[in-house]
Amino acid sequence: MSSHTNTAQPVSSSQEIPQAAFDWYDEYAHGMIDRREFMQRLAGLTVLGFNLTTLTAALLPDYALAEQVSFNDPAIKASYQTFDSAKGHGKGRGYLVMPREATSLLPVVLVVHENRGLNPYIEDVVRRLAKSGFIAFAPDALYPLGGYPGNDDEGRTMQANMDQHKIEQDFIAAAHYLKSHPASNGKLGAVGFCFGGYIVNMLAATIPDDLAAAVPFYGTPAPEELQLQVKGPLMLHFAELDSRVNASWPGYEKVLAANKVTYQAYLYPNVNHGFHNDSTARYNEAMAELAWSRTLQFFNLRLRSTD
Repeated sequence: MSSHTNTAQPVSSSQEIPQAAFDWYDEYAHGMIDRREFMQRLAGLTVLGFNLTTLTAALLPDYALAEQVSFNDPAIKASYQTFDSAKGHGKGRGYLVMPREATSLLPVVLVVHENRGLNPYIEDVVRRLAKSGFIAFAPDALYPLGGYPGNDDEGRTMQANMDQHKIEQDFIAAAHYLKSHPASNGKLGAVGFCFGGYIVNMLAATIPDDLAAAVPFYGTPAPEELQLQVKGPLMLHFAELDSRVNASWPGYEKVLAANKVTYQAYLYPNVNHGFHNDSTARYNEAMAELAWSRTLQFFNLRLRSTD
């Protein structure tokens, strides 16, 4: 994996968030510890001079920070669309954004959220893709329960209690819905983050002939019995400090290499899981922009060709 330099994220001008706090947040965000345990651990850092309120504000999402493209940007048009999911929950719903002025059919990109539903950060990623000339669609796995509830804690609990197989089937159905959109050029890409990175790897294994470009950000691979079906191409982004996800990469890479799958993998040093998410202190602007520019270049190459 390639690597690049990085700067740390400050709590204040004189203090930086300890790596342990990022690790605890990762455990909390992925259901390994509850909020009470997470807050108790953070409270232990106050003896080192950290302010608990400042730490909490830095680590927990602030979605007002995550809007890079306004929802009413005149260059795009956005709507919420439903789709059929016969093998999943029956019906799905997602956020569809496309360029307002399109003179030809466009490539389409499925955007897959983290383990807490379709939050404002992911909706902004959808708008960024539309601003770059793609039709982008982000399903909400929580739609069968009423949709993203407006906060990550509740969303995480809701998603964890759902039938995971049906969720996967919903995303497969969403991919087919998007690829067959009347304005689609028939070239489908997918990008996902965390849980969404896993879903992108799963799609690469379950619908390899339909997916022309797959970009998982810090996502674990599909189950071993499915990995042999991956055809690629893939572009995989990893965070150096994300030991949990990174532990799954060597075995997955061996499978991809053995099956001559076209892939590129990048390791971004000194950044944490979630470094692309600009709503928390895990965000690293330089590395996020680098990974995103590579992603757009990959999609342009793979989804706009006439081959």
